Amino acid sequence: MDPAALKSSWDVVAKAGDEVPMFFYSHLFLSHPEVREMFPVSMAAQRDKLVGALGAVVSNAAELDKVVPFLQQLGRDHRRFSVIAEHYSAVGASLLATLQHFLGAAWTQQLAADWAEAYGLVAAVMVQAADESAEETPAWWPAEVLGVDRRTMDITIVQLRPEEPVPYQPGQSLALEIPYRPRRWRYFSPANAPRPDGSIELHIQLVPGGQVSGPAVRSLKKGDPVRLGAPVGDALLLPEDGRDLLMVAGGTGLAPLRAMLEQLDRRTVPVPRVHLFHGARMPWNLYEHAQLTRLTQRPWFSYTPVVSDDASYPGRRGPVGSVAAEHGPWTGHTVLVCGSSPMVAHTVDELRAAGVPAADIRTETFGSSTTTSTTAGGPQ
Repeated sequence: MDPAALKSSWDVVAKAGDEVPMFFYSHLFLSHPEVREMFPVSMAAQRDKLVGALGAVVSNAAELDKVVPFLQQLGRDHRRFSVIAEHYSAVGASLLATLQHFLGAAWTQQLAADWAEAYGLVAAVMVQAADESAEETPAWWPAEVLGVDRRTMDITIVQLRPEEPVPYQPGQSLALEIPYRPRRWRYFSPANAPRPDGSIELHIQLVPGGQVSGPAVRSLKKGDPVRLGAPVGDALLLPEDGRDLLMVAGGTGLAPLRAMLEQLDRRTVPVPRVHLFHGARMPWNLYEHAQLTRLTQRPWFSYTPVVSDDASYPGRRGPVGSVAAEHGPWTGHTVLVCGSSPMVAHTVDELRAAGVPAADIRTETFGSSTTTSTTAGGPQ
């Protein structure tokens, strides 16, 4: 296999833009119409995922081990769509047909063999991860909406109860499918530590253009059936080294951090000191202000609300990452940051500029090959 040839050929194909995934899916659905029902009715978002995943794999073909965790998670995730090993052959055939179509005369027997080998390695990793996952967890957990609290104009708190407890840890995320958008799974982080009754609280914020967040915020109601995917992510798990914690959240990025606060509050042993900065554009989007203020009665917890877009707000104003950095130094702290992709990037830059070592900062987003939030990172 020639990694350089794979990358250069992919660079040529990628220049065709949206035509590439359109050709791929047309070929796949025409040659294997039985797989069409696995995909959403609208394929707009799915097309971007294909291009991103292929680009990530091909650009790392020389060092496939770098993307193995991403591929393993991709394989586990595809169980939600009832994908089985045989489907990978259909996808591989359509991928090779797509490459041949866009490369034309540059599509040689050797290049075809290289692509077939590379895809075979990728598919093998995904299938093996899916098989191993199937031995431990179901493809999804059926759940019911217990209650809906439309806390603000664009934030809804949803209480769910799975038929069987989902074995997640605070800081992890679960993919959610709602009845109003079948086969469109989006990641959300539980805002509570595991409860004896197995119920789960999700904080869902309306995202402009979001194909899932809109109906989730506006339409979900008590009694609705939903499905939950297996828990993913380990970057935001509560550290066990006893170091003090700095938490910085933007919007509903608060959810996984709130779950960790609940986990700490249940402990009977001494807990680390925690300072939480929660940022929102307007004061009413500090949707957990009352609860967090009450929690400051604990000697180990302090809380700073931050508003960026209301000049009349009497408290701290500005980007939450900047305010958090100004409150330093944070020497000896482990820093957990969660929110939208721009908020996370800005906060990390501000903290780094303030002297916080990169190794002390933990973030997580879902949807790329290098880091996986989801709570944010594109229309939900």
